[in-house]
Amino acid sequence: MPARDVGDSSLMYHIKLMLLNDWDVRFHCVSRKVNGVGDSLAKHGLNLFAGSKNQLPQFTSFTMSSPGSGFTKLCKGITVILIGGHIVVQLLPASVTYLALIPARTIPFGWNLITAGYIEQSVHGVVVSVIGLLFMGKLLEPIWGSKEFLKFIFVINFLTSFCVFITAVALYYITMQENYLYMPLSGFHGVLAGFLVGIKQIVPDQELSLLKIKAKWLPSLMLLISIAISFFTPESATYLPTLIFGTYMGWIYLRYYQRKPEAKHMGDPSEDFAFSMFFPEFLRPIIDPIASIFHGMLCGKSEASNNAQGYTLGGAPLLGSDPNEASRRRERGARALEERLAAGRLAAGKNSEESQIDEADNV
Repeated sequence: MPARDVGDSSLMYHIKLMLLNDWDVRFHCVSRKVNGVGDSLAKHGLNLFAGSKNQLPQFTSFTMSSPGSGFTKLCKGITVILIGGHIVVQLLPASVTYLALIPARTIPFGWNLITAGYIEQSVHGVVVSVIGLLFMGKLLEPIWGSKEFLKFIFVINFLTSFCVFITAVALYYITMQENYLYMPLSGFHGVLAGFLVGIKQIVPDQELSLLKIKAKWLPSLMLLISIAISFFTPESATYLPTLIFGTYMGWIYLRYYQRKPEAKHMGDPSEDFAFSMFFPEFLRPIIDPIASIFHGMLCGKSEASNNAQGYTLGGAPLLGSDPNEASRRRERGARALEERLAAGRLAAGKNSEESQIDEADNV
């Protein structure tokens, strides 16, 4: 276990542990010859933390430690789109018909499956969406990368809108109430729900000082509160399906389809990210059999492909699976990681001193 430096934030310390544990699993489960990762996996992780420590956002108080700073250009650009979309529907109310998701008009206005997610019809909606995007994007984008972050937003937005459309049509045929077909549905909250799932995946054990809960319970708590509120507000149909599908689609994407540059398989197969982990422990024995059905449907082919690539070989241990060898590699990785982080802190200190000297010279 690596020593915790005084300058390390809680997030950095947890990710260092996560990197080393993931490194150990890779050598237990994946042949270096087949996977082609080997020591380059550790090198990738070390470069990530040595080169990006100053860019990685702190997660103290849910990334609120330094409000107004560290927001990415991509998040700022999407913020402009959200604010612009709200202004458009306020100045031109008729545009809601073409931009929001109205199930009865989705055909032929199929583009509203995409545009609806970026249209906020209320002031409080756009405020919540902008704040959530900026602060959660501040954490997720540097880790995922801008391209993957944008892809996540697009995919989750589209899939959430599609599922909401199907649900609205189904509810109409069940209840024969036309309001399900003509209610304008829109908002970025489906993507925000997906972001909470991403935070659950990245820093599950990080405790939020404001809420006194661990980050892994954020999606579940958000849904629980939303469902509870829905019993007292008639407008629940406008947001609850979007939150539910946003959470579920975010988990499906991260669990089965997100590509990782350091590994040939897709998604996150760890047990800590299983669907049942969204529920309290006493409910997991009930949830697991149901989730296993969808697991087989979604990743059966993926698992077969992974097995063919060498993740398993008839149950026999693969190269690098010796526990002693893995332990030695982990220790070497810990030392190298500490050296890289120390070098990064030294370089940051030198840059700070140089900037101070330049300022003094200018004065």
